[in-house]
Amino acid sequence: MGDTIAAVRSFIHQNFFVSGELGDEDSLLDGGVVDSTGVLELVDFLESKLGVKVLDEEILPENLDSVARIASFVERKRGAGGSRAAG
Repeated sequence: MGDTIAAVRSFIHQNFFVSGELGDEDSLLDGGVVDSTGVLELVDFLESKLGVKVLDEEILPENLDSVARIASFVERKRGAGGSRAAG
């Protein structure tokens, strides 16, 4: 899961305004790092670069509101056969 965390953290730092250190459990929404448009960018990243299909009903804070939650979501999806070849 360390590689997934590193990939997610790198994407967030490259694509969103992050002031200071971002902890794995810090809320991306409450911290103002990601807004509703940013969530869509994040979903695109997860699908295109990490190879997981994100269903509309999975776009929830429980899955996408912190680096740790995102990494855990990706790993669950991969473990459940929810991955696909990244292209």
